[in-house]
Amino acid sequence: MSTLFIGLDDTDIRTSPGTGHLARHVASLLVSHWSFLGVTRHQLLFDPRVPMTAKNSANVIHLQIDSAPNLSALADEVAGLMQARFQPGSDPGLCVVVDPPPAIAEFGRKAQTELVTAKEARNLANAHGLILRALGGDGGGIIGALAAVGLASTGNDGRFNWIGQIRELVGVQPVKAILGAGVSRVETTEGIIVQQGQVDTGGGKARPSLIDGQAVLLVEPDGALWRAIRRD
Repeated sequence: MSTLFIGLDDTDIRTSPGTGHLARHVASLLVSHWSFLGVTRHQLLFDPRVPMTAKNSANVIHLQIDSAPNLSALADEVAGLMQARFQPGSDPGLCVVVDPPPAIAEFGRKAQTELVTAKEARNLANAHGLILRALGGDGGGIIGALAAVGLASTGNDGRFNWIGQIRELVGVQPVKAILGAGVSRVETTEGIIVQQGQVDTGGGKARPSLIDGQAVLLVEPDGALWRAIRRD
């Protein structure tokens, strides 16, 4: 089994739904013929020198595959879905890759701490034969799309904004219900596994982190409850 990653970035403007919303829309249309693992959000460099809509994050769709797909055809399909919802003023980028090499993860980490360029992203993708496409505007979104794919491939960055039924959990929920919604485990920030009790999901905003390739909901004690926390 391999993991196919689809990275999307810079698809929105301040008055439109965010990239996470678009990533979930695209994923919802792919689940009928792919094994869906989730959608993750990855935080990149937050710096006034970086053009961004809000917080400079990118999203990745994770799909499990057991045979090599036609990546070019898949990229065409996803690009069409993205362009159908193109927002004038945005600079969307798309990356589609199976099991990216370590150099892509290194680029992702660099994009979290330093300014990187579209040229650098494009050269790196070309060097490794990866699909990286600019889909409008100045195409600057290829930076985040490639970086996010690299970060997602480490299995230890970002958080899920969609996995299983996690978005349906609202209010206080038992740990059992959270595990049943698609979360692999619930644990404290100190790494202590939580197996029972009630978790305040924060008004339906429980977002498990990607840790060791799994969806892990981080919590901290809050009186008699556990309170879900989010890690960028």
